[in-house]
Amino acid sequence: MSLGNVGNAYTNQIQNRNFLSSIGFRFTLSRARKVSFFSNKANIPGLTLGVAEQPTYLKNIDIPGDKIQYADFTLSFIVDENLENYMQIHKWIRGLGFPESQTEIFDLQKDDPSQIRYDGQGMNIYSDGTLSVLNSNQRTQFNVEFTDMFPYNLSDLSFDATNADTEYFTAEVDFKYTIYNITDPEGNRL
Repeated sequence: MSLGNVGNAYTNQIQNRNFLSSIGFRFTLSRARKVSFFSNKANIPGLTLGVAEQPTYLKNIDIPGDKIQYADFTLSFIVDENLENYMQIHKWIRGLGFPESQTEIFDLQKDDPSQIRYDGQGMNIYSDGTLSVLNSNQRTQFNVEFTDMFPYNLSDLSFDATNADTEYFTAEVDFKYTIYNITDPEGNRL
């Protein structure tokens, strides 16, 4: 082994030996800022690359496909006593599905005009979100920036008078989105 290879072995090592902490994060959602404040659990969604098969006379060979499937983004948040944060998501989903009348989707269009995200038909139904992951000094290490998010599932709130201790409600919301990018604190893609 030459000295040149030894030098490469040291330069290929991880420079920062601190571990990523699961409690160091902050989430912001443009359309539902009250949800962001009480968020207590989030994930960086996984992704799966499709696989194609190349047929051969002996054995089919797997080759990388060309479509990526992104897993859903799931956020848990503590529900405030007035249901303000829960209702932001509830009204958003109702606006998308308008179960009672079309006025529900029109009311959704009026939500927070400063954060408008239009779809292809001029509808204000999306929101961008950012998951900021913090380092051991509680400073942003990197961001996960989601584009065109919308909620499609909001958990129930189950009351139970038999609980011996006071337990505060935590709701969970699942989002679909177009894509996410991981960036450094200045916005440069990693």
